[in-house]
Amino acid sequence: MVQRLLESGSSLLSTIRINDIFDILLISIILYRLLWVARKTSAGRLVRGVVILLVAMFVCYFFRLYATNYLLNRVLEWGGVILVVLFQPELRRALERMGSSLGISGIFQQSSQPHDLDQAISETVEAYASMSRDKVGALMVFERQHLLDDVIKTGTALDCSVSSELLKNIFWNKAPLHDGAVIVRNGRIVAAGCMLPMSNSVSISRDLGMRHRAGIGMSEHSDAVVVIVSEETGSISAAVGGMLKRHLAPETLDRLLRNELIADQAQSEKRGFAQALSDLLFGRAGKEGDEE
Repeated sequence: MVQRLLESGSSLLSTIRINDIFDILLISIILYRLLWVARKTSAGRLVRGVVILLVAMFVCYFFRLYATNYLLNRVLEWGGVILVVLFQPELRRALERMGSSLGISGIFQQSSQPHDLDQAISETVEAYASMSRDKVGALMVFERQHLLDDVIKTGTALDCSVSSELLKNIFWNKAPLHDGAVIVRNGRIVAAGCMLPMSNSVSISRDLGMRHRAGIGMSEHSDAVVVIVSEETGSISAAVGGMLKRHLAPETLDRLLRNELIADQAQSEKRGFAQALSDLLFGRAGKEGDEE
């Protein structure tokens, strides 16, 4: 008996190709990633609802409840269309993330020089230190791999280098563009007065205003780095990946921006297709910080 099992097992193994192993591994990674996303987001409730629906269909079929089974089958047939309509924003962001993870957006995006980013960071930190002392509200978005063209269209288009004096003029409370966000692409300001998507997270502290909610929402919808100055307290904050880091000193802000922008750009230029595929399937590692 054991010998027969060993013989059948060896014959089965002999039919497995390298392609089959890769196929199984890829499917396993995708399923793991979907389960991880379902557990970490509100999609988990959707998955549980689908499972309950399938169990109900099986029960109806087993007990021959034809009318109920017919109704559930119709719901399942239209379920795909309903899900696409309900989760259109999430599906769009997933496709955009897929494109940027595989480096497609980088083909059309002009790469920035390290000197441009270095100067932009230095000028930003200088301006934020001054606005923090004077309690002038500010909101800046540093674009990375995910293009923010839709957000840029909501503001006033600009094309200028980042300077401390310019930022302080833009965010002066009597300036026409002070309420919106400044978008920085490749070390240059491309728009000001832009409207950002608000975060729907219920865990955000009540102490935070609309400027912080917009910054967190922008970091949730893209891989951008968002830096904020509170108009009420003058506190400097930074939002990355939906995580908000508060009460930053100017030196800490400088170090954070250099780690997130310059170091991240150098790593993205060195990584290959395998790393891009890994980012696509597993996502970027979560950022440490205080989520509020």
